[in-house]
Amino acid sequence: MKELVEYVVKSVVDFPDQIQISEVNEGGTTILELSVANSDMGRVIGKSGRVINSIRAIVQVLAAKQGKRVTLELLESDDRY
Repeated sequence: MKELVEYVVKSVVDFPDQIQISEVNEGGTTILELSVANSDMGRVIGKSGRVINSIRAIVQVLAAKQGKRVTLELLESDDRY
């Protein structure tokens, strides 16, 4: 799942080397925390959140096929350039 998100996000951003994805397991749900460069946040979110919501939909469909619950969260980066 993590690899799929990384592959899709790398095709959208300008700085693919700054992508960080971590997995957190809480109860029966896996939370994927995605962090990208500040300048790429708008690209990942898209107009009205269309891009990030589409990535979330893909992840949820794949997770459902595997009988899992997965949530994708986009985290704000702390570095302000």
